[in-house]
Amino acid sequence: MSTQSAHGINVSVAAGKGGTGKTLISCSLARALALEGEAVQILDCDVEEPNADLLLHPEIEGTSEVTIPVPEVDLEKCIHCKQCAHVCEVSAIAAIGNAVLTFHDLCSGCGACAYVCPTGAIAEVPMRIGDVSWGRTPEGAEFRLGRLDVGHQRSGPVTREVKRAISEDAITIIDAPPGTACPMQEAVDDSDFCMLVTEPTPFGLVNLREAVETCRRMEIPCGVVVNRDRGGYPEMDDYLDDEAIPVLLRVPERREIAEAYSRGETLIGADDEWRQELLDVHRQIVELAVAEPAH
Repeated sequence: MSTQSAHGINVSVAAGKGGTGKTLISCSLARALALEGEAVQILDCDVEEPNADLLLHPEIEGTSEVTIPVPEVDLEKCIHCKQCAHVCEVSAIAAIGNAVLTFHDLCSGCGACAYVCPTGAIAEVPMRIGDVSWGRTPEGAEFRLGRLDVGHQRSGPVTREVKRAISEDAITIIDAPPGTACPMQEAVDDSDFCMLVTEPTPFGLVNLREAVETCRRMEIPCGVVVNRDRGGYPEMDDYLDDEAIPVLLRVPERREIAEAYSRGETLIGADDEWRQELLDVHRQIVELAVAEPAH
């Protein structure tokens, strides 16, 4: 973005590992902005294990299936040229003698097999892999959540369906999957800024390094939220200083925060003073996104 405003900014919230409090931070930020009267939407793109609804308690208004096209072969039209099997990069089709076997669970839905078939023997039929639900939180934030069905491995189509709701007229908060693999990259792609949530432990630092490197390779500016901060871990502070990574927020390890989280509440549920802290975080993000826009 060459010009940036609070509205239309797309902020992803990620973490190098699970269990750092990523969803707590993303939901807390969305709730603070909604309470301030901002137009905000939160998209739960952690589609393998979505749980933003447990903290935001949305009223779900609708659900739709997510499908991918998978091949079905008409053996009467098939001339056993085996081009479909040769072109498939994920081995979802095997041509053995006069038999053609399809493995839908492996299929990526690319359509290459149907494209190369010289006789039109391959038809694409929809296969459900998950669903997307939408609604609004009690504070008025737009809510959208994707869920990958058990047994399916390709989360990308579900994530993309969730992200179709991104609006230029609202502040968008994307709760990304943990880690730095393809699902996380799919979620944070095209973000204006990425908040990386970490914990001050050796394991947390190792995974933070990987997450920062991933954002840099994707040319997405990032900042850090240190959750369960106990102080006294200079290795992480030295790394953040050396790499000039801004610390957006430090959330201390406190019993009242853990109790609020266990009740299904955000940081604001633990103490309303967090509302202003989170609004300040958003202000910092807008300033940083303007200074270093995503490419």
